[in-house]
Amino acid sequence: MRKPIIAGNWKMHQTPAQAKALAQEIRAGLNQTVLSEREVILCPPFVDLTVVEEAVRGSGIGLGAQNFYPKEEGAFTGEISAPMLKELGVTYVIIGHSERRQHFREDDDFVNQKVLSALKNGLKPILCVGERLDEMEANLTEKRIETQLTGGLKDVSPEGLSSMVVAYEPVWAIGTGKNATPRQARDVHRFIRGWIAAKFGEGPADRLRIQYGGSVKAENAASLLTQPDIDGALVGGASLSADSFLAIVKY
Repeated sequence: MRKPIIAGNWKMHQTPAQAKALAQEIRAGLNQTVLSEREVILCPPFVDLTVVEEAVRGSGIGLGAQNFYPKEEGAFTGEISAPMLKELGVTYVIIGHSERRQHFREDDDFVNQKVLSALKNGLKPILCVGERLDEMEANLTEKRIETQLTGGLKDVSPEGLSSMVVAYEPVWAIGTGKNATPRQARDVHRFIRGWIAAKFGEGPADRLRIQYGGSVKAENAASLLTQPDIDGALVGGASLSADSFLAIVKY
């Protein structure tokens, strides 16, 4: 039985004071029964990690980072390494988000370097894959996702895969107010699990958690997250409100 995982990606929002208050409000809205049934992760900006870790410490809420650089140290001005994140209490890291791919030109090879570095350093990657609008309209969704999975998971072992989460985020649905229909999302998640099974085996594929991301909100969470093969959500804008995020967690 795969435990659902709901992760809030706060993107470039929340000052440390705001982040602390939001994390405390989310913590207050969750009891141990809910947290025993699903995993909840908060992914604030780098400058907020310490205050959010303090706010959720001992609650069962996990801490994630939105990005990192795959080298462990060196002359990389402005970058953050996996060991730095680990020491702050980070357990998960988002890798290959469409905004990183689009705005910062991160390709599948660089994404793969991050995946391997995260696993080496004991962080759990949330590997994001998804197609653009033109690819979806040209029926190239599966081809695009297969390319991203092939590149992103290069040299990952079945043991490494067991520490990972894959997030399907149709690029055309991120921040647009649009989202895949439950059937569309279900079909893509099924394709991803089938591809993993062919590559890594039925056991690893059955254990892998696959999230949906793309304008997830309280109003559509239940219809999406009750679909077969959808094991949770990577939540963007709706995670910036405690009420909306808690409603998604408790779907």
